[in-house]
Amino acid sequence: ENDYYFPLWNYKENSNSKIQNETLLDEEISKTSNIKKEVIDNLSTKYKQAIEPEDVFNYIYAILYSNNYRNKYNEFLKIDFPKIPFTNDFNLFKKLSSLGNLLIDIHLLKSYRINKTTSKFEGNGDGYIKHIIYDKENKKISINEAQYFTNIVPEVYNYYIGGYQVLNKWLKERKDNFLDSADINHFVKIVKAIEETIKVQKEIDKLYPEVEKNIIEFN
Repeated sequence: ENDYYFPLWNYKENSNSKIQNETLLDEEISKTSNIKKEVIDNLSTKYKQAIEPEDVFNYIYAILYSNNYRNKYNEFLKIDFPKIPFTNDFNLFKKLSSLGNLLIDIHLLKSYRINKTTSKFEGNGDGYIKHIIYDKENKKISINEAQYFTNIVPEVYNYYIGGYQVLNKWLKERKDNFLDSADINHFVKIVKAIEETIKVQKEIDKLYPEVEKNIIEFN
């Protein structure tokens, strides 16, 4: 599989900057948006509102997490870069941008929504990952004969990103190793992040049909 990344900002060291003690000062770095100025200007004109690069980035993030969008353009997404439909409705744009921003914070594990985790690590043992067995009926993932993570519903366990089953992949990468308290805390936060992602995706999917009804046609 090929992976692509699209950063919001490009950072460049100014040619006349002087670095002392290998420390780069903020003013010695220039930051430019990776989103074309024409796109920002066109949207600002269309909406009659000042649009920032972050607004567009967050909106795109939300659209790409819409299951409706993914299903409609599934075949196209396999062979080309995604085409993003921009709504003519400024209020809808802002709602989706806000949801995209929320998703980003969730995926960075920065959102308040993941503070109260639902999964727990239970059982006596040393945290050694001997195997990874999911028990659908009891909603738990066992990592050895005695220890397991609780409260993991099938929808969360089977959640994929980039072709990978998130929870299974995370544990597989640590198989035959010991989980410490930081690892355990991180894993249950990932579980919570997936739960919240699914909730936000449902909110996005409720709004997405309105996007398709009135799309901006760029020249």
